[in-house]
Amino acid sequence: MLIGIPREIKDNEYRVAMPPEGVAELVGDGHRVRVETGAGVGSGFTDQDYAVVGAEMVPIDKAFDVEMVLKVKEPQPSEMARFHADQVLFTYLHLAASRELTAGLLSTGVTAIAYEAVQGADGRLPLLAPMSEVAGALAVIMGAGYLSRPYGGRGLLMSGISGIPGGRVTVLGAGVVGSSATRVALGMGAQVTVVDRSPEALERLQRAYPQAQVRDSEAPSVKAAVVDADLVVGGVLIPGAHAPRMVTRDMISAMRKGSVIVDVAIDQGGCVEDIRPTSHSHPTYVDDGIVFSAIPNMPGVVPRTSTRALSLATLPYVRKVAKGGWKAAAAADPGLLQGVRMSAGKMANQGLADTFGLPFAELEL
Repeated sequence: MLIGIPREIKDNEYRVAMPPEGVAELVGDGHRVRVETGAGVGSGFTDQDYAVVGAEMVPIDKAFDVEMVLKVKEPQPSEMARFHADQVLFTYLHLAASRELTAGLLSTGVTAIAYEAVQGADGRLPLLAPMSEVAGALAVIMGAGYLSRPYGGRGLLMSGISGIPGGRVTVLGAGVVGSSATRVALGMGAQVTVVDRSPEALERLQRAYPQAQVRDSEAPSVKAAVVDADLVVGGVLIPGAHAPRMVTRDMISAMRKGSVIVDVAIDQGGCVEDIRPTSHSHPTYVDDGIVFSAIPNMPGVVPRTSTRALSLATLPYVRKVAKGGWKAAAAADPGLLQGVRMSAGKMANQGLADTFGLPFAELEL
């Protein structure tokens, strides 16, 4: 198969879909791999690093003129016209957050497979998990910085010092994002409360981090935990659907001025009412005295870690698709089939099709 790896162009996105060692495996399998010139620089990989393992270094048009495009983030508007039918796109899509992206990509006829929707045999999301872990850690690290006065924060040092207590962190969701955020927040010396609707998830988290307090996700529990927090981390997820609204305007109005909300769920529309996406270039805004941050590609600024973590998860699936085509790979792996969002101008996911009023058709494998 002819595979293309273009350079990512989303704001401050430094990851690349595959490092040289991953490309070497694909070339060793007998595939041709085109890598756009400069695609790996942000992650610390030179064009020569790719060339020596057999990649073809090409300009942008050649990187997209392939059978399968490997990316990290969803296509940006300037990239949309480069896709066509009889082509596979394998990347993070998070379509539930954008009808415009969904409809635009559908019009190209491409077969789009979403990293975040591929399921493992245990029902978990193996291609989302590594970036969720990175994002959960970053949410606390960056959120602690936003508590400083220049961002409009309370001027609180998250770790505290001798005789002065640290901050209070509320984590919404006890999954991968929540567990990672809890670990980092506790490591900073913060007091941590975790909210989730699943007793089993809360029990697992508390076994791992007994210092954390846990609460169910009934509205009074959520409000009490949010209002009491200096930093709220939103990390809830419904696979393939819009994130549930857990933080309301009423809760936000009751928070102490200068508190911070970091919504990691913004890729799926966000779990905070009325929150809007931010970027690494403009990471925060202040509304009603609260500092908000909702960066859709948080792991993009730590590519040394995130590129390799991502490729370790995606490479086995990429090899399956490249070996026999997406239909054979999806027929053999029901979890991969779950990741196919669209093909030949039809939505392959009923929920997304219904949400956006777009044509749906069962996949023919």
